[in-house]
Amino acid sequence: MKKNSKRSHSSRVSDLELNSEDAEKEKKERQNNFVELLPPEVTFKIFSQLDIWSLCRASVTCRSWNHTIRHSDALWKPHCLTVRAVCQREIDDDLESGYPWRVILLRNYQKSKVKHEWLSGRYSNICSPISLPEKIMYPMDADTWGEILEAELER
Repeated sequence: MKKNSKRSHSSRVSDLELNSEDAEKEKKERQNNFVELLPPEVTFKIFSQLDIWSLCRASVTCRSWNHTIRHSDALWKPHCLTVRAVCQREIDDDLESGYPWRVILLRNYQKSKVKHEWLSGRYSNICSPISLPEKIMYPMDADTWGEILEAELER
């Protein structure tokens, strides 16, 4: 019986030590996490300097960064406005539908890349559907294909 109580006592002590170590580790992480230390305006200014790729990468760094980036809709607006240069109709429709900037960017980013390639003439010399690079294609509506066709006819 005494052996069991010694074991349970030692396991409780080691559990307490682990919890203490975890708490200490979490405390250090918080001290190194500028999102939790700085005022929200400063954090926003820092994140607003990132490009789309870096902003997405930063959002998977930790929970607090993800929460801050995901819920700061204004961080996504400048990136959406850049995409709007290629997908004006689509972005404007999404704005009218009430989508937040982050969602608008998610809905239109890949499309803008593919549409830009088409409009710039990258695929002008494609002779058949087999020649299309399947990896980067994106489904587009009739209006978008109309814009692309008009650009091709003007070349």
